[in-house]
Amino acid sequence: MDQLIYRLKVTLRGIRPAIWRRIETPADASLLDLHRTLQAAMGWTDSHLHQFSHRGVYYGPPDREYGMPTVSERRTRLADLLQRPKDRLIYEYDFGDSWEHDVVLEAIDEAHPGVRYPRVVAGKRACPPEDVGGSPGYAEFVEAITDPRHKEHASMLDWIGGRFDPEHFDVIAANDRVPKKRASRRDP
Repeated sequence: MDQLIYRLKVTLRGIRPAIWRRIETPADASLLDLHRTLQAAMGWTDSHLHQFSHRGVYYGPPDREYGMPTVSERRTRLADLLQRPKDRLIYEYDFGDSWEHDVVLEAIDEAHPGVRYPRVVAGKRACPPEDVGGSPGYAEFVEAITDPRHKEHASMLDWIGGRFDPEHFDVIAANDRVPKKRASRRDP
């Protein structure tokens, strides 16, 4: 049987215009694999806790201190949760900033010969910086860096390292960050 590939659209909640990525990943990828792919595709640095939720069940790394029962993300495959187009789950990153992402299965296809998966195929807009304060903090950040008269303009540019373009997204750079598992071996 040929390897099945899921095309997923991942959209960050609470930001307008939308920040999104379209990725292709093996259907048999674990949720931990998907977490790593999402971190790279979005541009996050994997500096905070995360979890997935699907139909009231939480999936993630075991964490006795957090106190919430979770199902192992290492043992759960993407295909266990999403079986048909329009199926969805939620990915939350950084419980303080509470970045929630809608992960929607757009299509199921066969792997293309010689293509390495997972991969980013499209996207829009830059990922918010780590620790910016969630959606409200990001809106304030963008307002400050885009208005030279804003009282926080200089300090925010200094904090971010001098430059940040909220409209910029580079699919090649995103793909360079995504850990590649394997190339499809199907004969052409």
